Amino acid sequence: MQKTLTIATRKSPLALWQAYHVRDALEQMYPGLNVQLLEMSTEGDERLDVSLTKIGGKGVFVKALEHALFDGRADLAVHSLKDVPMALPDGLELACYLARETPSDAMVCRSDLVPWSSMASVPQGARIGTSSLRRVAQLMAIRPDLHITPVRGNLGTRLAKLDANAFDALMLATAGLKRLDLAHRIAFETRPEDVLPACGQGILGIEIRSEDAAVRQILAPLADQEATPVARCERALNRFLNGGCQVPIAAYAIREGSQLWLRALVGSADCSQVIRAEARGLVTAPEDLGVLVGQDLERQGARELLAGVGHS
Repeated sequence: MQKTLTIATRKSPLALWQAYHVRDALEQMYPGLNVQLLEMSTEGDERLDVSLTKIGGKGVFVKALEHALFDGRADLAVHSLKDVPMALPDGLELACYLARETPSDAMVCRSDLVPWSSMASVPQGARIGTSSLRRVAQLMAIRPDLHITPVRGNLGTRLAKLDANAFDALMLATAGLKRLDLAHRIAFETRPEDVLPACGQGILGIEIRSEDAAVRQILAPLADQEATPVARCERALNRFLNGGCQVPIAAYAIREGSQLWLRALVGSADCSQVIRAEARGLVTAPEDLGVLVGQDLERQGARELLAGVGHS
């Protein structure tokens, strides 16, 4: 077995938490293994003055790490799965999916406000910060009175902007807040009935070179049996619709015994329209279920809606 592995990771606190989480799990599992981190800055981290859609979507957070895999500086890269493009470069693959943290979105109120308890308690005309079109489309569907403003930067930067009165609240992934010990900032977590999460939200995916059978074997025990089929199902739906990470697509699969239940939606470019679909299928055929629900959305006009966002 290899004695040393290198993990490519972004330098943000959340990305480092994810990389250290994988490092610690590997070193505990293989006492003789030394796992190092290769910390990198990506275009998405450096260009905070422009929207992600203008510089290639959330995939810009992944590309630099993939270059490190290709040129041999790293053996694996740890990603938040919701940021990973549906189509990976030839020669790379997602080797395993780790256990899912809470997949919901969370509302985080400004520190000087009494925390809200639900979507119904959000004040009329409240200012909400989020750069996710998926969140915007769903928020507008249930609360068209809200004023939604884009916000970029890592979690600490966003919270600083919030507490400086740029917004009344932020909508963020619950998983990131919990992983960075910021769960105390959560006013409430959204329900899937109100806001479906992004494909793969809360799951960590580990990317490797496809030819690297040794690393694949080392990582195999980390693969979570609950997260793997739901991740494959959600990504299959997004892939079928040719969606990226920055378009208004949501997908959430949960396991029910021998079946998966997949709920999904697609929003329009201006986030004024949302179409939904759901179905159940065998846990042993997660991609088939993803395609099935994708076809339902397609019949309802999903591709036309996504074409308006620049993806079809």
